[in-house]
Amino acid sequence: MPITFRQSFRIFPGVRLNINRRSWSVTLGGGSGPRHTISSTGRRTTSMDLPGPFGWRSTRSRRRTGE
Repeated sequence: MPITFRQSFRIFPGVRLNINRRSWSVTLGGGSGPRHTISSTGRRTTSMDLPGPFGWRSTRSRRRTGE
């Protein structure tokens, strides 16, 4: 079983700083509305909990150029 590291800090109400072994991210929003997450790797995710066992998520990744 691999050893993992993940830590989440609440900076302000509705703003969280998430840190793991390879990157960090900032999550804005939540509660009954949508959440927007911006990662240091360039990934941007918008997600929202829907009534019942449903959820919605849209993820966009930064394209690497010049490689």
